[in-house]
Amino acid sequence: MAAPVEQQQPVVDEAAELEAAVAQAIEACGGDPVDAVRALIVANAMLERELADVYAKASRGFLRGRRLPKRKV
Repeated sequence: MAAPVEQQQPVVDEAAELEAAVAQAIEACGGDPVDAVRALIVANAMLERELADVYAKASRGFLRGRRLPKRKV
């Protein structure tokens, strides 16, 4: 019996992608890294609120008790 054929995943340089994302975030904030960090913190807080809303609206039966515990800040 022939061995299963493995699909080749393209080699991605994650470090290079991260550096490009960092440069893009800083550039979007006029070159100020402090403003970039501030904007990312605000965006993350908005996403956390949106996720909390989704969990609040999802039924317990759908989640089957898999709600994540609240993070301690």
